[in-house]
Amino acid sequence: QVQLVESGGGLVQAGGSLRLSCTASGRTFTTYVMAWFRQAPGKEREFVAQINWRNGSTYDDSVKDRFTISRDNAKNTVYLQMNSLKPEDTAVYYCAARRGLVVGGTKSADFNSWGQGTQVTVSS
Repeated sequence: QVQLVESGGGLVQAGGSLRLSCTASGRTFTTYVMAWFRQAPGKEREFVAQINWRNGSTYDDSVKDRFTISRDNAKNTVYLQMNSLKPEDTAVYYCAARRGLVVGGTKSADFNSWGQGTQVTVSS
């Protein structure tokens, strides 16, 4: 497993932007598919986006065209740029990782390394 540390959460008004970062430990970052999930109060954790080492990516429909996932393999870091934020985007955002070279499953159980989470709050 890989150790993950997120940063970049905070409070923003609706329509604003935030960028989350997640840095991974180790020297095998390119062998991991990286993802972002989120969990709102009283709801299950849900998939947001994922990216493989060659920047192939998938998104949940609720964030497509507003969020962009990217990675810098030299820095062992994955990013989530969030634009046009809505109050319903309020959640704890988690970085996740799994061994693999292609994007695929979007369930929490598909990933076996998790960060501690960072709070994103969007006010109306």
